[in-house]
Amino acid sequence: MSVYLDHAATTPMAAAVREAYVEALGLVGNPSSIHAHGQAARDLLETGRERVAASLRVDPVEVVFTGGGTEAVNLAIKGTFWARNRGSSAREAGVSRPRILTTRAEHHATLDAVDWLVRHEGALVDWIDMDAVGRLSLDSLEQALSHDPDDIALVTALWANNEVGTLQPVTEITALSHAAGVPVHLDAIAAYGAVPIDVHAVGADLVSVSAHKIGGPVGIGALVVARTATVEPLIHGGNQQRARSGTQDAAGAAAFGVAASISHDVSALAALRDRLIAGLLALPGVELRGDPDPAGRLPGNVHVTFSGCDGDALLYLLDREGFSVSTGSACQAGVAEVSHVLAAMGVPDDVARGALRFTLGSDTTPDAIDTLLALMPDVFAQARTASASRP
Repeated sequence: MSVYLDHAATTPMAAAVREAYVEALGLVGNPSSIHAHGQAARDLLETGRERVAASLRVDPVEVVFTGGGTEAVNLAIKGTFWARNRGSSAREAGVSRPRILTTRAEHHATLDAVDWLVRHEGALVDWIDMDAVGRLSLDSLEQALSHDPDDIALVTALWANNEVGTLQPVTEITALSHAAGVPVHLDAIAAYGAVPIDVHAVGADLVSVSAHKIGGPVGIGALVVARTATVEPLIHGGNQQRARSGTQDAAGAAAFGVAASISHDVSALAALRDRLIAGLLALPGVELRGDPDPAGRLPGNVHVTFSGCDGDALLYLLDREGFSVSTGSACQAGVAEVSHVLAAMGVPDDVARGALRFTLGSDTTPDAIDTLLALMPDVFAQARTASASRP
């Protein structure tokens, strides 16, 4: 048996998307060219943009295609920081709006981009508190915003936590930030395709998404840039898009658009999630991480910790049985580290080492969940034994 339960890392490309992608790859033409071939490519590109825009409830002109979710996040954070500090020199006079408000539980695309701005551009970080289920504290955010908001470049936060699956209060985050005159970027990469994303209703200035998280190809993402938002580009040379230069990927956009147009039975996915959670929590020593309220977490996310063992031991044993899962932890330079998300939630290191993340998708079946649950008692016991023997 081979079962893929790591959809949060990447999701298999849907058949309809693959067919559209292969067909589009056969089209010759640069979308910026004015001849017939170029305009055919342009039509393909803009159709994809319109479909992605519709899935996010925004206007097509607000969708900037990128080389993936990581670039979209970097463009949002660095581009907004630079735009909000235009005309000042970090090395000489200091930036005029140095502060960035975020949490320690963000994806590394955010944390590393912010760290780069701290090291190279004079940025300062105000860390917003998280609660025990991985949700941003609105009280902490409000307090940070009340302290000299004219010094703040932006607020950046997740729409849903990519590790523990907790949905964030994005409408409230945006409202509080805008009341202080501060723009907001929301990383919706983990939430996209799993929960409704209505950018205009929430009012965020910038929202990043990625195609391969919803059954599209790797290598293309998008940043929603509201009409009122100002972003300094990361890449220059051509001005093919607002806030981004470079020849546009018509085939990727077409495939992205098809993926964005496919609807999924989220209620069925949530039912399988709850089935898996109930089965895992029946094992002594297993604890659910993230929001225990089903309405407060992503429909396909199950994040648990197993006491007395290492997550990588569990992962290896499950992989041997044909189940692909994730520890949800960072691995830097080949050294396993305790999840920074769990650390931000206050989970002790010795408990966090036993973390495992199961993320379900449209191809997940009840039989696969039942088979997994039948294996888990023995796998858990073996992992404990293996972990106990380690120095």
